[in-house]
Amino acid sequence: MKAPLRSLVAARGLRDFGDGFFAVLLPVYLTALGYSSSRIGLLAGTALFGSALLTLAIGVLGARYEHRSLLIFTAGLMTLTGVAFSLTHSYLVLLLVAFLGSVNPSASTASFFVPVEHAVLAREAGDADRTQAFARYSLVGGLAGATGALAAAMPHLLMRMGWSQLEGLRAMFALYAVLGLAGGLLYSRLPLSPLSHRDGHAPVLGPSRKIVYKLAALFSLDAFAGGFLVQSLFALWLFHKGLSLSATSAFFFVSGILSSLSYPVASRLAKRFGLVNTMVYTHIPASLCLIAAALSQSLGVTIGFLLLQAALSQMDVPARSSYVMAVVCEDERTAAASFTSVPRSLAASLSPALAGGLFSSPSAGAPLIICGGLKIIYDLLLLWQFSSLKPPEEGKA
Repeated sequence: MKAPLRSLVAARGLRDFGDGFFAVLLPVYLTALGYSSSRIGLLAGTALFGSALLTLAIGVLGARYEHRSLLIFTAGLMTLTGVAFSLTHSYLVLLLVAFLGSVNPSASTASFFVPVEHAVLAREAGDADRTQAFARYSLVGGLAGATGALAAAMPHLLMRMGWSQLEGLRAMFALYAVLGLAGGLLYSRLPLSPLSHRDGHAPVLGPSRKIVYKLAALFSLDAFAGGFLVQSLFALWLFHKGLSLSATSAFFFVSGILSSLSYPVASRLAKRFGLVNTMVYTHIPASLCLIAAALSQSLGVTIGFLLLQAALSQMDVPARSSYVMAVVCEDERTAAASFTSVPRSLAASLSPALAGGLFSSPSAGAPLIICGGLKIIYDLLLLWQFSSLKPPEEGKA
């Protein structure tokens, strides 16, 4: 692997490790401060909405300005987010930080780092190795996120050493800030982008505009569905089902490992069956498992379905990222990644507030059923619209 790719993947790993424990600890922290499920859902939605706006800005700037500087700036926002959460307990301040900072309640790729990272990764890897590079990038991020979810049990361990719960939680947020600093140092090792001298008046999207808009619309549906199950609210649901913080963090660790191990499998499937087919035919069974988990009355059976869902549901991630980079012009990749991510974040920001109320109601499994049903509709529409649009490596086959 090239040195720039190693730095980029390592920075992704640090960020996802932080997001992994942040997403689990966010509802714990807000609950400890006395805030309701509805307020937790509102903050999660606000974080996704703010991330969407910043992702849009970075997508526009990324087509005209140097990628390395943009990534260092985003790492700085991660550091400031961790500092703010470790110092304050005011809901209004936390809401503002969630909007402006790097709070990622989904512990997924819904992040304003994504557009620039994807453009750099696709440029450095080339068409032949692009999907494999995205699989490795996703694998490291997934393993790091799983480890981060396991690290969410640290406040419980610190309590055994005499720390208060709030002190332990704030220590983890301080660690999140340190991870942001380390990520910034790794980004500083990236080479200058060859697109940094592009004409500032050139449109950010040209020939690829129609493709990007159609993909953005479909990805919005998928993200709106996923917003009913952002990890912070999912953790809250597991708490309501009777799981402790330690058991919940262990669950997210195992599910994260299963998701991560699926990424290399997705790369192999894509080579044989194509990127779109890989996305669709792994995603539909995962959605059915999610619905089955919601309908199950046994906690053990529910966990089993959820782990099977985790092993299948993320195979579309490297395939989707690679596909977007493949079907657009090279100088439009940053904007394409942004304009397909922004509607996802905006759509996802609408769901958590609704899900927060549902998770605290007698129909607590409803968000899982809604999520699974909408995702199946998305998969069928994606297959209908894009099965005939092949990336370069499939066209050569």
